[in-house]
Amino acid sequence: MKEWDSFDKITDAKGMWLIDSKGNKLLDAVGSMWCNVWGHSNQQLVKTIQNQSKKLQHSSMFNLTNEPAEKLAEQLVRISPGMHRVFYSDNGSSAMEISIKLALQYWKNIGNKKKTKIATLENGYHGDTFGAMSVGYVPEFFGKFKEQLFSTIQFTVPNKYRMPEKYSISDYESFCLDKIEKRFSQKENIAAFVMESGAQVAGGVIIYPKGFQKKISQLCKKYDILFVLDEIATGFGRLGSMLQYEEQNSIPDIVSYGKMLTGGYLTMAATLANKKIYDSFLGEFNEWKHLFHGHTYTGNPIAAAVAHENLKMYKKNNLIKKIQKTSKIFENFYEEISEIDIVGDIRHKGMLMGIELVKDKSRKTPINPEKSINKIFFEEGKKNGIYLRTLGNIVMLVPPLAISESELDLILKKTILTIKSAQTKVA
Repeated sequence: MKEWDSFDKITDAKGMWLIDSKGNKLLDAVGSMWCNVWGHSNQQLVKTIQNQSKKLQHSSMFNLTNEPAEKLAEQLVRISPGMHRVFYSDNGSSAMEISIKLALQYWKNIGNKKKTKIATLENGYHGDTFGAMSVGYVPEFFGKFKEQLFSTIQFTVPNKYRMPEKYSISDYESFCLDKIEKRFSQKENIAAFVMESGAQVAGGVIIYPKGFQKKISQLCKKYDILFVLDEIATGFGRLGSMLQYEEQNSIPDIVSYGKMLTGGYLTMAATLANKKIYDSFLGEFNEWKHLFHGHTYTGNPIAAAVAHENLKMYKKNNLIKKIQKTSKIFENFYEEISEIDIVGDIRHKGMLMGIELVKDKSRKTPINPEKSINKIFFEEGKKNGIYLRTLGNIVMLVPPLAISESELDLILKKTILTIKSAQTKVA
């Protein structure tokens, strides 16, 4: 907090570049916190916002509805296999709170009082509100609130870089899955299994082994446990497919979207549920089956209109295929990055790369300096004309999805320069 007064003021942005009050340009390597799709100042999205703001800026969804929210809901259900209805919110944390509440109340609505526990993966992240912190507990972030969080059942995630000795990744994956099934089979009190879809992002860019997510979804079906996915940071092209759960062949009961939903231009999130979940909330008023949850700006028409236009642009511009081609640029730099003394591991999928910094490559000892790694990398990155942000000892590259091959090439070159210039300050 003491650093706040020294933060740069961003006054303008165009394409992949941020411009501060002094006229300095920074290449946006974190997509404005992982949400930007088309770059900044995209005229099509700006025009959509302007047009909708002239007609209806906001209207409550309590006893009312609006056309942009309805159109977007139809669009989301159409592109989301297995999903039936949409519940809007303002941000990813809220979307995950709704997911958790839907999953827990579902069992009560159908008369099952035993299923009250939530199972999750260790190292996952689902947001900063209390329910989201409970299911995505990161000790470094949330340790001060541990006593106030509800308890969850946590399972190990197979991290290829950090496995017990004498295990192959296949053996370790089987070990993790066996632990999950053993617990599932012992008691009938687990209401839902909650996990990020495709990869853990804030937890260090841990890409799941192929088939891991599908096997968890199968175990959930086998033991009658709801399967709840968080695609807030991983869906809509970030990992190279429109929906990660489709690529992973693991259709959930409940899924949440956010971040890239509006192209990164306005705040909005959505939680989708299948028909089984939705129908459990239907009943007469005196049955009290309805979900007591709502936000002032739920289904905001301006945000819904820009989200609708954003998704149309995905299809019109064939964005997913473009991402799959552009993202191969990352691979060209694997060798050069891995040769840097403080780089222990590189993890990459789609438009996401995590570079793990270590003090000792052979021992895989994480860097843990007294000074903030994030501050050091921001300042060194700024000298190289790039906006970089780290999470712990992981350098995160999460650029706008529509970035060109040449601009992505430039991001990687500037990142290498920054790691090299920062390594003496963090090692």
